[in-house]
Amino acid sequence: MSMKLRGRLLAATVCAAATAGFAVPASAETLADAIAMAYQNNPTLQAQRATQRALDESYVQSRSGWRPTLGFSSSVTYSEQRTPRFALGRDDNADGIPDTFASTPTINEGNSANIGLSFSQPLWTGGRVAAAVNAANADVLAGRENLRRVEAQVLLSVIQAYSDTRRDQETVRIRQENVNVLTRQLQESNARFDVGEVTRTDVAQSQARLSQAQALLQSSIAQLAITRATYATLVGQNPGDLAPEPSLAYLLPTDPDEAYKVAEQFNPQLRAQQFAEQASRARLAGAHAERMPNVSASVTYGFGGPAVPNRPLDPFESQLYSRSTRATINATVPLFNGGLTSSRIRQAAERNNADRITVEGVRRNVLQSVTNFWSQLIAARANIASSEEQTRAARIAAEGTRQEQQVGLRTTIDVLNAEQELRQAELNQVTSRRDEYVAAANVLSTMGRLEGRNLVPGVPQYDAGKNFRKLRITWGWVPWEEAVGAVDQLATPWPAGKPSEKPVEKTLAPGLDPAPAAAPPPATR
Repeated sequence: MSMKLRGRLLAATVCAAATAGFAVPASAETLADAIAMAYQNNPTLQAQRATQRALDESYVQSRSGWRPTLGFSSSVTYSEQRTPRFALGRDDNADGIPDTFASTPTINEGNSANIGLSFSQPLWTGGRVAAAVNAANADVLAGRENLRRVEAQVLLSVIQAYSDTRRDQETVRIRQENVNVLTRQLQESNARFDVGEVTRTDVAQSQARLSQAQALLQSSIAQLAITRATYATLVGQNPGDLAPEPSLAYLLPTDPDEAYKVAEQFNPQLRAQQFAEQASRARLAGAHAERMPNVSASVTYGFGGPAVPNRPLDPFESQLYSRSTRATINATVPLFNGGLTSSRIRQAAERNNADRITVEGVRRNVLQSVTNFWSQLIAARANIASSEEQTRAARIAAEGTRQEQQVGLRTTIDVLNAEQELRQAELNQVTSRRDEYVAAANVLSTMGRLEGRNLVPGVPQYDAGKNFRKLRITWGWVPWEEAVGAVDQLATPWPAGKPSEKPVEKTLAPGLDPAPAAAPPPATR
């Protein structure tokens, strides 16, 4: 963990404790600010973008099967053979024993140099490369949907951390106010005990409730520190004075049927699985293509000289060098490989079956998630109305109980219970608002609308296809590649379907950015 991040998390704890006694002297921070910072700086999102750029390279690598290869080779060789004079003896009388020996040993020297260029161009791969290219293209498109899914998860986490922080800040404020009220109640009970209006039981009840309130306050402060640390981890800075959450109504559908329809069309997890099925279908075609011939052309050019005994090669004597050129068309036809190809075809077919079945499973899970979060949203909205009415009634009851205590119609425990019910109603109201907002964000995430372009359109948006388009024609591309690819795609009994990008839902305005303030009316005299 870096020292900078440690400092931020420590500051989150210190600031959480400080909020128990005083207001945080920070400028107001909006949810749009938090989302914009996370969209640009969140490490999880940045890592997924880098992963997608790495996945883009698989498409280039698959297309290299249509491209030529050029190789260069060179070699320089020197040889020396020494024969001692005793090994050169002559047997004059044929008795198997040398009678005479050479006067000097024999030394044979030679050298050679060769330079070669080889060029090879695939002409037809039987659909192997075409299937690999289509599979890589589908993988890239699935990766983009996974990037959308990770983006939605990060933005949903930011929204939840923002809402949790505001909820816990309000909880600390309510708990602190409760401690202040109970402190005054204890002081009042002590004063009335001194004059004999109440008993020691009333004082003990006030002391017990105050101690409980102080413990709950400390727990709330600790919880606020945890949520602040979560916020700092996601956004990159500690939360300041957080403004109320802006409305998400412009993104929410009017009824669940529309939510189902949008989710089936734009949910990133479902779309990623559909592209995964297309990729496995292309790999099945590639397994079938292993039965087809493979045709390629090659040209080799060589320049060099052979080893010449006792005559070292002179680089300046062209008569000693030879030149050779060879052009070849190779056709390789697989005949029998022990059933390996058939096994791979069956394996690829079952994997495609699994992916196709998984598409339906993911679709059902998506629709179930829409149902769950939509139900939570409706329940949270009902809870908001109920908690607001509960808070209003509890406030009236608490005020009336305090007044009735002054005239002797209520006891101390009645006042304490009324205060406890009021604080609980206020906490319920805060929690209900948080639950409603997070449920709405979950609905949008499942629908596929929780994206930076819909939430913070003013921030420069990351284009996942920009890197892919840049790699489409890059180093290694040759003009005749498209023709070879077209032949390889069409001239095969098992063509692989070429995946295409799915439609993208248009950006929904106006975003979470607050509307500019209206100009004040001109002053009148």
